[in-house]
Amino acid sequence: MLTDIIKAFLVGGAICAVGQVLIDYTKLTPARILTGFVVTGVLLSALGIYKPLVEFAGAGATVPLTGFGHLLAEGIRKAISRDGMLGIFTGGLSAAAGGVTAALLFGLFSSVVFVPKDRE
Repeated sequence: MLTDIIKAFLVGGAICAVGQVLIDYTKLTPARILTGFVVTGVLLSALGIYKPLVEFAGAGATVPLTGFGHLLAEGIRKAISRDGMLGIFTGGLSAAAGGVTAALLFGLFSSVVFVPKDRE
């Protein structure tokens, strides 16, 4: 278990370090960097490179935004094999539905429990 934690930490940390380098040394906006990470995850998944990384690093590869791109690509790939061309439109949505729903519910719960205040 300790080796799994170390592998996840190293791979996830490397992905985050790439993002930090892009923020510090380029004029790219954070939105473009985040979008680039999702697209990179899709491309690496399409090339068959990202799946072995997920198997090696687990959450270290699935939690960053590149993992979200991989999730979308895998969902579309499975939906196309099951539903044909309609899977292009439904695969990504159905694959990411659980995570997006959880994020929305946790955000709603947080906004109800913790009352935001203006900074003064």
